[in-house]
Amino acid sequence: MTMLKKLAKKPAVLWVAAAVVAALAGVAWAYYWRVFYYLDARVSPVLVTGGCVLACLAAVAAAGILHYGLRSFAARAAACIAVCGLLFTFANPPMQAPDESEHFLRTYAISMGRFDFDADRTYPDDVAALYHAFPGAWVNAHTSAGVEEDATTGEVEAYSTAGYALKQQGEDGPVQSVADSFAEYLNTPDTTPVKEPVSFMVLPFLPGAFGMFVARLLGLGALGCLYGGRIANLAVYTALCYLALRRAQKFRPAFLCVMLLPLSLWMGASLSYDAALLGCYYLMLAQLTRRTWTTGDAALYAAACVWVNIAKPYINLLWAFLPLILLREAFCARGRRWHWTAGMLAASLAVTRFVEWYGAAFRYNYGTIGRMGGEDVNQLEQLLFILKNPLRYLAVLLGTLYENDFFVGQLGLFGWKDLPIPLLNLLGPALLLVAAVLSAGRGQTITRRRVVPLAAFAAVYAVGMMTAMYITYTPVTMVRIVGLQARYFLPVFLLAAMLLAAPLRRALSANLTHRRAERWALRIFAPCAALGAVLLFQHYFIGPIATIPG
Repeated sequence: MTMLKKLAKKPAVLWVAAAVVAALAGVAWAYYWRVFYYLDARVSPVLVTGGCVLACLAAVAAAGILHYGLRSFAARAAACIAVCGLLFTFANPPMQAPDESEHFLRTYAISMGRFDFDADRTYPDDVAALYHAFPGAWVNAHTSAGVEEDATTGEVEAYSTAGYALKQQGEDGPVQSVADSFAEYLNTPDTTPVKEPVSFMVLPFLPGAFGMFVARLLGLGALGCLYGGRIANLAVYTALCYLALRRAQKFRPAFLCVMLLPLSLWMGASLSYDAALLGCYYLMLAQLTRRTWTTGDAALYAAACVWVNIAKPYINLLWAFLPLILLREAFCARGRRWHWTAGMLAASLAVTRFVEWYGAAFRYNYGTIGRMGGEDVNQLEQLLFILKNPLRYLAVLLGTLYENDFFVGQLGLFGWKDLPIPLLNLLGPALLLVAAVLSAGRGQTITRRRVVPLAAFAAVYAVGMMTAMYITYTPVTMVRIVGLQARYFLPVFLLAAMLLAAPLRRALSANLTHRRAERWALRIFAPCAALGAVLLFQHYFIGPIATIPG
């Protein structure tokens, strides 16, 4: 026992032991893929095992670099976000994030210098081939279930492809896998011309467009441009998260947890403008943990507030009111709190109106654009229905939350809401609870003046978001709200973890220091994020990727 204690005090021995454990984990993971998913029939066993071992050893090397090369918590956290985000960049096949096919076309157009919108304008053949090979949200998910006879042993085994990436185009269309899509793009590309989408924004897509521009300069095709755009968005997300963690003075484990949630990284490493949107949400909430606000703090918050209103207007106007919860003596910026709130409201509305005008003024050959959701959606009629039947609408709200596990149980739901990973759905709420516990250490308190307004904001924001989706996307009088996804609630979950930390501290009498809590946060949340990327890769590329004739 004494010998073990002496060895444990030697860092070199610990790192060697970690490398050995990582190598064994790689062998075990490769064996799991080979046994459960018959990977030997598609890929060499040596290649699979070697790849898994190298990946696990690379994780140990990355941990060593983080430990010895980066000292501040924010820098280490940003490195974890960047590395895990890169895993999601390539684990997620093309066009699988929400609306990514539309975002890809608009971003590519901007990268070519097209800052207007023309429905008759087409794209290069390589872009059309990628677009057709990966049709984004297939009409419906496909599940195969039955029995299969092993060709070698003759044994009959049951199989199911539920929860894996088998998709069907239409009711009678072909069933295909991600592998089929890559094969189509590389071998038999469909170059039917593709025209510009019904999307009239420019600013939110600029980071991704820059990444695509650089990719084209390097001579990469459409697929390389897609990944270049994703990496550029991830860089923006990582930078905003780093800034948020630098600015936050409390609850940094809770911030890191939500930033590293697989769902956050999945969106941060996509072509969606949610990458910058989520980063700005986290930055604004980080600013609210500061004890005092200087003019620089107020300006930073205002800039983030205006940006989120560019990406998602109107509902994000609520963020302009949050600085009012600051104590008067804590607000050291020039001007008064309500001056800044009024300025943010005015700037947000002005930029929203400008974006709407720009999208209408520089739009050509689109004709009449149908309503999102079809003719059954009518915003005015739906609003009148809510006002006339408030109790029924309350039942719709509660019923929608109940049916969707209050969305906290859908933090492992990927694709366009059709690829659930059960383990990540279970881990999500547990990680948020751990984050709240780690944020309940000494000094991690929040004043009562801020608790009630923040809780009220979380409730109003969540209900307002659901109501907006009910009015704009849901057929009139429908008994549930259409289009809601867990990613919309990520800032609400972060607020919930922050608010839960205070009662947990009183209940646990926590003596945990914030430095120790932050170290544990990195050790817990970063590996879970990497696991999320591995599982996403497994469900798209390793699992049942071909239907079995029945």
